[in-house]
Amino acid sequence: MSYVDEIYEKVVAKNPSETEFHQAVKEVLDSLRCVIDKNEEKFRRDALLERLTEPERIISFRVPWVDDKGQVQVNKGFRVQFSSAIGPYKGGLRFHPSVNQGIIKFLGFEQIFKNSLTGLPIGGGKGGSDFDPKGKSDREVMAFCQSFMTELFKYIGADTDVPAGDIGVGAREIGFMYGQYKRLKDVYEGVLTGKGLSYGGSLARKQATGYGLVYILNEMLKDNNKALEGQTVVVSGSGNVAIYAVEKAQQFGAKVVAMSDSNGYIYDADGIDLDIVKDIKEVKRGRIKEYADAKPSAVYTEGKGIWTVKCDIALPCATQNELNLDDAKALIANGCFAVAEGANMPTTREATDYIQEQKILFMPGKAANAGGVATSALEMSQNSQRLSWSFEEVDAKLHDIMVNIYAKVADAASRYDMPKNYVAGANIAGFEKVVEAMEAQGIV
Repeated sequence: MSYVDEIYEKVVAKNPSETEFHQAVKEVLDSLRCVIDKNEEKFRRDALLERLTEPERIISFRVPWVDDKGQVQVNKGFRVQFSSAIGPYKGGLRFHPSVNQGIIKFLGFEQIFKNSLTGLPIGGGKGGSDFDPKGKSDREVMAFCQSFMTELFKYIGADTDVPAGDIGVGAREIGFMYGQYKRLKDVYEGVLTGKGLSYGGSLARKQATGYGLVYILNEMLKDNNKALEGQTVVVSGSGNVAIYAVEKAQQFGAKVVAMSDSNGYIYDADGIDLDIVKDIKEVKRGRIKEYADAKPSAVYTEGKGIWTVKCDIALPCATQNELNLDDAKALIANGCFAVAEGANMPTTREATDYIQEQKILFMPGKAANAGGVATSALEMSQNSQRLSWSFEEVDAKLHDIMVNIYAKVADAASRYDMPKNYVAGANIAGFEKVVEAMEAQGIV
């Protein structure tokens, strides 16, 4: 049995029922097979893959808090510190009912390679809770965030582990957690990213993941003799990533016709009016169906089905495994020629394989959505220097990082005779830097 297959079997046996983690590990190892097979004896001797797939540390804790009715609630909290080979642990916190240890491990594992691709000195980590901020009052969210940080603060720090936001964790939640960290540690440091501008946040951070997605999409299209201008685009989701992917795609001259949330999706043949979406989602914290009330040209459809909308380019920006094989077939049947992942692993393995078999351009999330964590690292730099850069400075640095990520991904794919296989290219390019650092630091 090959080393790759042996390690995958061990991962499944040691982590039963953590299906998302299994999926992430298999996808990475399969695309790294050509690299690992060439170095199998050395990697086996050093147990390199065993160390790569086993987190350095997993922290699990309870989070008690009191709701507005005076009832005590208890949630679970997690932080997976996966790899510090190239820098302090870096990765978001997700507050959503679906959160469990397996999902946090999958996200943390992906983060290792994503962070490596940025070229910045940040390792891989992820965290979160099964707490759902939807429908909670500001006071309830504050009570939860303060309790969550009362446990988490023991394990994080500006040079140790720097969490950020993710699904369910926006500016409000980051603010409450940062206030509690400062209260407990009596230290004013850049321990969280995604902070408000008044207390150490970075301009362009909110836009970064969506903007970065479109920057790397544009590089992929240019390299394949295509252009974003004039294309019809479908974007799933309506959070930060989706909203600012739409904004940047429109700036490049694309026409975005559909967006969604967990309840359903809107289709607007005239093109999405982003001001309406921002008002619904960023101001009112409402549902996407309200768009149809404000825009007569729009049609709202309950449930899934956004990938049946005819488009040239699809940008899945909602959540993991949202785009399955049937969705991929529908997109391609309708003429879609490019998919770029704004969310973490939003395309199932079967769908990814089918898309690549059909020679559709496909940029995986660990490269395509790296703009968020890259700009988080830029926020860390500003905090360390006690500086604040302009929006234009940060955006220019983000653009350069995404252009460089595309170059690394395309180069790695070509070097291993898999041109335009950006999944393999992203995994190989991310892996090479991490392995070099691991080997240099000994058996730790």
